[in-house]
Amino acid sequence: MAKKKNEITSVELNGKTISVSSGPVGVYRTTGSVIFDIFNYLVIGLAAFTTVMPIIYIIFNSFATELELQTRSMFIIPNTWSTDAYKYIFASPKLLRAFGNSVFITVCGTLINLFFTVTMAYPLSKKFLRGRKFLLNMVIISMFFSGGMIPGYVVVSSWLGMRGTYWAILLPGAISAYNMMIVKNFFQGIPQELEESANLDGCNDLGTLVRIVLPLSLPVLATFGLFYAVGHWNSYFSAMIYLTNDKMYPLQLILRNIIVTAEAAAGDMSLMDPNFVEPPKQSIKMAVIVVATVPIMCIYPFLQKYFVKGVMVGALKG
Repeated sequence: MAKKKNEITSVELNGKTISVSSGPVGVYRTTGSVIFDIFNYLVIGLAAFTTVMPIIYIIFNSFATELELQTRSMFIIPNTWSTDAYKYIFASPKLLRAFGNSVFITVCGTLINLFFTVTMAYPLSKKFLRGRKFLLNMVIISMFFSGGMIPGYVVVSSWLGMRGTYWAILLPGAISAYNMMIVKNFFQGIPQELEESANLDGCNDLGTLVRIVLPLSLPVLATFGLFYAVGHWNSYFSAMIYLTNDKMYPLQLILRNIIVTAEAAAGDMSLMDPNFVEPPKQSIKMAVIVVATVPIMCIYPFLQKYFVKGVMVGALKG
């Protein structure tokens, strides 16, 4: 970086004029630094383009017609816009009810996940807890080994008797060992003096957690709340094997059934509506992706400011 020349100013003191140098007042950017910044912007722009482009491709192709999808191998903006795929999807009377079921499962599941994660991570963050190492080792073991799908199904269905209820979806995955460990590390990074001062003021452990720790943990709670919510919103396999009433099906399971049974469902729709035109299967898949993705994407902007801070601080502390 090339510096500007010093500026010299005159100051009158006790009838005498004194010259004072004000030092460098700015800098010139060298050609190398400009090229480096341009290179960085190009790389970041390319990364952003490759991330956004598939989303744009899916959204625009979901409005394409069957003829255009068959005749054009790769395109972004269709020549003829069609909403047949969305008409086909939203024609299902179960869709709105499934959307409400997904919202219920996502909200309740996320609250349950955060509750168990916090209540387990907070005591394990205290080094004076008896049996702490044993409990941490058990948590670490659960990250690498599991009973498998069939034993889990037997436990949930036969032993616990939760098959056919939402509890079969919400409780078995109530806590993530990996997320809990990061939250524990975040709690360990909170200054102990804050908790000690709260104890001196008469707060018990629960009061300290609610009044001191949780308000300071909003970044990590918002981050993992988003992770849990996305997991619940996108999940359909647990609902498929545990739920027996189709009125309880979440949105993802209904959309999956629409894709799997597209041809049969289109035949039923043609009997109900003689003007119905069967949309292309590829367009249905893309429309399903849009319908399933947009609601959860609308939540992300509200949590974005906590995202990086929550993950990085929680991962580096402790």
